[in-house]
Amino acid sequence: MPNAIAVLVGRILLSAIFLISGIHSLTDIASTAGYFEGLGLPVPQMTAWASAVFEVAAGLCVLIGFQTTPVAVLLAAYCVSAGYLGHYGQGGDDPMLSLMHTQAFMKDLGLAGAFLILAVFGPGSLSVDGRRQVVEA
Repeated sequence: MPNAIAVLVGRILLSAIFLISGIHSLTDIASTAGYFEGLGLPVPQMTAWASAVFEVAAGLCVLIGFQTTPVAVLLAAYCVSAGYLGHYGQGGDDPMLSLMHTQAFMKDLGLAGAFLILAVFGPGSLSVDGRRQVVEA
């Protein structure tokens, strides 16, 4: 049971990042779209909505452990692409901004690793997917 609790706490912590970010983006979609526009992303308004909805939906799936493997793989890809697009090489000549973006990029890579581990090893027994395995057995 201690392993199941550790995995649950891990899922809660991972999901919190995306739930908070997605909800924040949804409550201020104009700023999110402005940030995406500044990065040169196409159709920033639509990209902001899609990103925010994905973050909330995926965060909820990780939180409850539903469809964990495909969602975790998608989140790993999302983290790598968001890190690359939003942080890699950003900061220009400002050493503090450069450091901040480098750290954010590394955080995104670490999150991608955590999601790949979650995809491979699963959400644990305290999850929707874990309960379904017990019922199917």
